[in-house]
Amino acid sequence: QVQVVESGGGLVQAGGSLRLSCAASGNIASIDAMGWYRQSPGKQRELVATMPTGGSPEYAPSAKGRFTISRDNAKNTVYLQMTSLKSEDTAVYYCNADLWPGYSYRRLEVWGQGTLVTVSS
Repeated sequence: QVQVVESGGGLVQAGGSLRLSCAASGNIASIDAMGWYRQSPGKQRELVATMPTGGSPEYAPSAKGRFTISRDNAKNTVYLQMTSLKSEDTAVYYCNADLWPGYSYRRLEVWGQGTLVTVSS
């Protein structure tokens, strides 16, 4: 089996910074992309940033210029560095991985359990 586990959420003041981490583990043959999504109360889950393996990152308009996604392919890990945080960034942040498991020929989309980021104004 495979899983992704996030860490790094917490409470931060507006204008502050926070770094999220997510590691994929298990029987993984390869990873096509890893990314971050978020969901605020009463809203749908939305893309924050995604980064394909060997490709360029893509950001939601709300994240451009403030958030930076990066990956450590050797560790199957993705990071999200968030700066200039605003109250509207408050949400549960979910890690997502599109990967090929070692035990199947079907590509999987794997989600983490989420980590809460709260930005106080």
